[in-house]
Amino acid sequence: MASHNASGRWDIFCAVVDNYGDIGVTWRLAKQLAEEYQLAITLWVDDLKSFSHILPQLDPELVTQVHSTVTINQWTSPLALDYQIGDVLIEAFACELPEQVKRTLDELQFTHKQNPKAANPPLWLNLEYLSAESWVEGCHGLPSMQASGIKKYFYFPGFSDKTGGLICEKSLFKDRARWQLDNQNRQNLFKSLGLSGIAQNDTVISVFSYESSALLALCKHWQTNDTKTHALIPKGRSLNSLQTLLPCSIDELTPGMQIPLDNLVIHILPMTDQEGYDKLLWSCDFNIVRGEDSFLRAQWAAKPFIWHIYEQEDDYHLIKLDAFMQLYCNNLPPELAETWKSLNRAFNSGHQDEALHSWQQFNLIDLLLVKHTKQWPIDAINDVDLASRLVQFVKNS
Repeated sequence: MASHNASGRWDIFCAVVDNYGDIGVTWRLAKQLAEEYQLAITLWVDDLKSFSHILPQLDPELVTQVHSTVTINQWTSPLALDYQIGDVLIEAFACELPEQVKRTLDELQFTHKQNPKAANPPLWLNLEYLSAESWVEGCHGLPSMQASGIKKYFYFPGFSDKTGGLICEKSLFKDRARWQLDNQNRQNLFKSLGLSGIAQNDTVISVFSYESSALLALCKHWQTNDTKTHALIPKGRSLNSLQTLLPCSIDELTPGMQIPLDNLVIHILPMTDQEGYDKLLWSCDFNIVRGEDSFLRAQWAAKPFIWHIYEQEDDYHLIKLDAFMQLYCNNLPPELAETWKSLNRAFNSGHQDEALHSWQQFNLIDLLLVKHTKQWPIDAINDVDLASRLVQFVKNS
């Protein structure tokens, strides 16, 4: 098979499904490919308004613009811009390419068949969702022959060296370690977010979840707990579970508001960019996250966390959760592993009593847990991140 140009122009298409999840992953990957590998990346996005929540400099009204050396184009139907095909074409998370792009692919393939010396069609990849399930290893990198005769390859991120790896910038772990060494960084961040009244020894928990009655149970427990807890929550779906604790409707909440509830203080967070969210995760004692992007960044934060996975039919999401927990807990003592698993299962299933019981058994400063949260990112990245493996995959294809 002819090799492809891993240093040329790549097009990435992303359909925004869950507000920040799909575009969060895709934007991180696009930036890393452009900055660390000097690739010419064009990112096509169908919902720039949602995108702008994690990239405040983005103008949702512009058809094309450049940020972090990545060209960002509005994905309209039909495309508002002329499409010039590049060397690599990536569908993020099984989105359907525009008809205009498909026609261009077909035309290139037809020309190449008629004249083998003509340019090859681009390498076509489908970037799949992250999963820890064992079947991913067997499916990663497999081609699917399309009607035109072009092969589309399925690229699966994952936690083993037989998968496509995990998104992680080369300097991330060093940046995080430096940040966490100086507590003043945490205080400065909280101040910049409009958060006040957080003492050095208070417990700080970030919450970015879907609705769960287990969250309400935990907040009621923190409210009556002996120690002070601060729950940092942006406006969104998490608050739907806490309406009975709030002094007003969710619509009336504004960033910077503090809601004191005995020994619990709920802080309404402003939206932040991706770098700011990373620092928030680094600065909290515990993180409750959802989806894929936040889930992975919580692991890189080297702090304990709950993963609230997106609900799927027939509770398939719980199978995906269990597959990850099996990996994550592999080196934890059995009792500690079971407590963490029970907490995650209960939060995802909305089982209030089980969530409360598991939390009460959980010790955030358990030395074995602290050591594990710091070692896990090193083991999980397995020396090679997703962008590096992706570039190598293109070279080898």
